[in-house]
Amino acid sequence: MIDYPRRDRDGWRRWTPSWKLVSGLCIGFFGSLVAAAGIAYAMVGIPDVAKIAKAQNNVYYWSDGTQMVATGGDRNRQSVNLSQIPKEMRNAVISQENKTFYSDSGIDPKGIARAVFNMAKGGDTQGGSTITQQYVKNAMLNDQSQTISRKAKEILVSIKVGTEVPKDEILEGYLNSAYYGRGAYGIQAAARAYFNVDAVDLNAGQCAFLSAVLKGATYYDPAGATSIDPAATQEANSKRAKAQMQDTLDKMVEYGHLSQEDRARFTELPKVENPQSNSQLGGQIGYLVRLAKASVVRSGVATEQKLEKGGYSIYTTFDKKKVKELETAVQKVYKKNIDPKKRPGTDTHVQFGGASVDPETGAIRAIYGGQDATQHFTNNADVTGAQVGSTFKPYVLAAAMKWGVRDPDLGETQAQDERTVVSPKSLYSGKNNLKIKNYDGSVWQNEKGEQWRQENDGKQSVGEAPNYKIDLREAMRESVNSAFVQLGMDVGLDKVKEAAVDAGLLEDSLAGSSYPSFSLGVSDPSAIRMAGAYATFAESGKQREPFSVTKVSNKDGTVYTHKVETKQAFTAKVADNVTDVLKTVVEDGTGSNAQLPGREVAGKTGTTDGNQSAWFVGYTPQLSTAISMFRYPDDETIKNRSFMEMYGTGGEKKIHGASFPSIIWQDYMEDALKGTKAEKFPKPEPIGEVINDTPPPSPTPSPSPTEEEEETSPSPSPSPSETETSPSPTPSDTCGVFEFNCEDGDNSGNENAGNENGGSEGSPSPSTSPSGTGEEDDSRGNQNGGSGFIAGQNG
Repeated sequence: MIDYPRRDRDGWRRWTPSWKLVSGLCIGFFGSLVAAAGIAYAMVGIPDVAKIAKAQNNVYYWSDGTQMVATGGDRNRQSVNLSQIPKEMRNAVISQENKTFYSDSGIDPKGIARAVFNMAKGGDTQGGSTITQQYVKNAMLNDQSQTISRKAKEILVSIKVGTEVPKDEILEGYLNSAYYGRGAYGIQAAARAYFNVDAVDLNAGQCAFLSAVLKGATYYDPAGATSIDPAATQEANSKRAKAQMQDTLDKMVEYGHLSQEDRARFTELPKVENPQSNSQLGGQIGYLVRLAKASVVRSGVATEQKLEKGGYSIYTTFDKKKVKELETAVQKVYKKNIDPKKRPGTDTHVQFGGASVDPETGAIRAIYGGQDATQHFTNNADVTGAQVGSTFKPYVLAAAMKWGVRDPDLGETQAQDERTVVSPKSLYSGKNNLKIKNYDGSVWQNEKGEQWRQENDGKQSVGEAPNYKIDLREAMRESVNSAFVQLGMDVGLDKVKEAAVDAGLLEDSLAGSSYPSFSLGVSDPSAIRMAGAYATFAESGKQREPFSVTKVSNKDGTVYTHKVETKQAFTAKVADNVTDVLKTVVEDGTGSNAQLPGREVAGKTGTTDGNQSAWFVGYTPQLSTAISMFRYPDDETIKNRSFMEMYGTGGEKKIHGASFPSIIWQDYMEDALKGTKAEKFPKPEPIGEVINDTPPPSPTPSPSPTEEEEETSPSPSPSPSETETSPSPTPSDTCGVFEFNCEDGDNSGNENAGNENGGSEGSPSPSTSPSGTGEEDDSRGNQNGGSGFIAGQNG
């Protein structure tokens, strides 16, 4: 064994610090931290609630850079003393947010740790805060950055406030500074915004509701906020708010703040006022600002609450001249034709909506949201619930040209190379009361074994007996329902839905696709989305999302710039052929009122069952525009909205897409395109094969050149909100819209029924007023002489 010298053996110990040194360093380090924290604590001040009322403007600009409006500088807030805030409101927020409020130190260590961890991952700092911390966060108006230093400052201020400020004063400050949505800061503004009462008069149910809204008005305001998030529907928001409100009431009982007897009085959501705009946002300005604001929030640049604090410059896509021209075109038709005093039964609650999109970029150039944003809150250019009718048919044609019809000898799901792409010359039956079949030739039936008969407008068969074959160009020109319903079945309704989404419609705006009527426009996309989707055809299949904001800046410079992203939704061959077919509709079909002398126009009319909505959507190479018309009471929410018939509206027997909507479209587009070059659409390459090509007879002329079809589905068909698993519609009267065994006769002997009642969609000549000669027999019963079935009404 080698015995090393002791000095070598113990040399490592010379480099090891002693426990005294380590202890001293630790004490010094933590002492420094404590000293730094003490200095920081001493330097931070207690927030002054009065300063929270001061906010900067947000300035919105037109597309040419000129100022549209400055709004947001006058904060909607009025402080009230704690004695004017009901104890139920105080107890609601304490029960739901911070039950230990009166006993805690003002901070939540677990919540702080969670916030720091979220920041380390790049997430939001929000979550788990006490009422004191939330009050401090609201008060720190000038610094809302998501940084550790800001969070540390918030913690120090919260500790100081919790130590030096009485709890009642903190609670008063929090309730007076919190944001409740609808531009309302503080409980008094919120009470007025939601219930039109003073804060002192709020009951326990209303207080529990307002405490729910504090979680985020976007998702808890029953008015909905689909412009910000499609998931924030009126129905979904109401459900969330009710659940949160009920939970709050239960906790108030549990913690001894409310008796069970009083709690039992509030089992439903309280009645909430419709949101109101201030007078500065009258006319179309309010709709434009709301749309741009929603765009900024969706982009992630700022939360709604951050925007309310102001300081942003928001540059929009809106063309001031086009907005005015669209409003003028609508008002001209309204003033000339709509008279609620003269015709109160038919001309009340008439609404128009419109949107205009630049196909090259997706920029929204103009919208028409309603007569005045301060009087009519719903933006009619956005989601309204109005079905689009036959303006949906181009998506059916696009799907048939992209995917093709299925081989009847193969399985239901087929690859593209197993299908046959169709040509516009492909032939389909224009027969009224056509028995709809599956792609394989079997008769379509629902789960009850009921068959579907598709009716054309006026119950007219188009084409010459006995086979009534017409090509798809003619079927689109005359908007023949039976042809497009069968085409949709041959292609597959899943592919029709896919084509609509590819073009630019939002999937959640589409109805369930398990019924043949899906191809006839029982869905309810917005005017903005319809204009954007048709713009995809105008751009030879290039799809660009509609957008309303080009740039956002604040004191730090530009914080957002929109980037145009292009997707090739369809090949140029498919899109240009759809356009070529839609040109026929305007040149010599139901859309002839929309002709623009010297310009090529493509478009489609749409009218729904029961005459409850009418549309015209059309485009030139430079601009795509959608116009809608419908009736519903202003004070109804979208969830409960009941659309009213338009028979007799404006003095017309019936409203069609070819009437007022196309007239508005033509008047607006003529002005909007004035001074621009008349461009032509690309010449389409030949596409597809001619299917069902038995020698076709010449189409039978429509009985009247001004008669237009009613275009969509039978009224008992599934509503847009129903999914593919929805139960089948209940047949009305004896047989409903389905063919099945009826008690009054055999249903097999009327294959050629329906010629005696009028025409399919006719070809009105261009005029300054709608023809309005089409008239639908909307009765129910055995219309065809004991045939044993009822044909689906056409919308």
